[in-house]
Amino acid sequence: MKAMSIALLLGAALLPGVTCAASAANVRVSHAWLRILPGDLPAAGYATLQNLGKQPAALTGARSTRYADVMLHLSSGAGGTNRMHMVNTMPIPAQDTAQLAPGSYHLMLTKPAHPVTPGDHVPLTLTFADGSTLRTTFIARPANAIDAGEPESPASNSAATDGPTAHDHTHGGR
Repeated sequence: MKAMSIALLLGAALLPGVTCAASAANVRVSHAWLRILPGDLPAAGYATLQNLGKQPAALTGARSTRYADVMLHLSSGAGGTNRMHMVNTMPIPAQDTAQLAPGSYHLMLTKPAHPVTPGDHVPLTLTFADGSTLRTTFIARPANAIDAGEPESPASNSAATDGPTAHDHTHGGR
């Protein structure tokens, strides 16, 4: 009986459409950059994520050897005050793009192992809901940057956030 169960499981795994391709295999990253703030203030990570697959994907976070903590955040505005809070996922629709951008979803990087300065290349490993990962490199930009800079800069897809920003430490139910 045990041998029969194992054979059935192995056979099911080989059927077309039964297994899911890893999200990371279908995701392309472009315009990846970090906004570096002075002192011990956290950095923010932005990028364009293109899902070439036929199934939606979901970014669930990231990690880096250069920072102790990397969290996925979402900014929102109400009553003239912008807030950000930690979230568990960012959807990436099938055959579409999603943005890590100022005023929206972004990565919050804290506690750098060593100072990060504009021009540095910072490796990050993005993690997805299906458990897959994608290693990519973000370019560090100064505090006044509004995009990835040349030559990768998109025509105009980012704008600086207006108004004060308050940080919500409730961390999205975590």
